[in-house]
Amino acid sequence: MAYVISEDCIACGTCIDECPVNAIAEGEIYVIDPDTCTDCGTCADVCPTSAISPA
Repeated sequence: MAYVISEDCIACGTCIDECPVNAIAEGEIYVIDPDTCTDCGTCADVCPTSAISPA
């Protein structure tokens, strides 16, 4: 099960640096590629707005 990023995302970039498999794409609101995500949860742990959660 991949993680997803909600509209609470402020595009700060913190999660991108933490993702070990580069599954997060930049944009106005960041997006996690479900086929690449390994469900490690590292991105959710560092998100300052708690915008990342399991799908």
